[in-house]
Amino acid sequence: MTILEQLNDDMKKAMKAKDKESLKTIRMLKSSLQKEQLNKQADLSEDDEIAVISSEKKQRQDSLKEFQSAGRDDLVDQVKGELEVVDRYLPEQLTDEEVDQLVQETIQETGAKSMQDMGKVMGAIMPKVKGRADGGQVNSIVKQYLS
Repeated sequence: MTILEQLNDDMKKAMKAKDKESLKTIRMLKSSLQKEQLNKQADLSEDDEIAVISSEKKQRQDSLKEFQSAGRDDLVDQVKGELEVVDRYLPEQLTDEEVDQLVQETIQETGAKSMQDMGKVMGAIMPKVKGRADGGQVNSIVKQYLS
């Protein structure tokens, strides 16, 4: 079942349960996927769907930081609820230890020795963690090992 099909099923369930918060977020995710599908003028692959959902998650995380720094607790709670719904449609996230292990393996595979090899390592590792780890987190771990 594709993420879009799952969103349709969950949208029906949310309507029946009168869960307005989940319904709003599900509709937004569905809209983003359909927009991307129109832009590509083709059906989305699973990787494409995950990329769109990951992008939506990143936007919410950025908003959450902004709202927290501005002291907007009402919006913080709303965004946290949206993030919970978005997380349902992403693959299980890697733990810090798993990301660390992947970084070490990738550095060995690429033969990276210094910060000059950062691009080579990031290019090799990002497809492995796509949708399962934050790029900023991966970047900082790679920097730790290469510096």
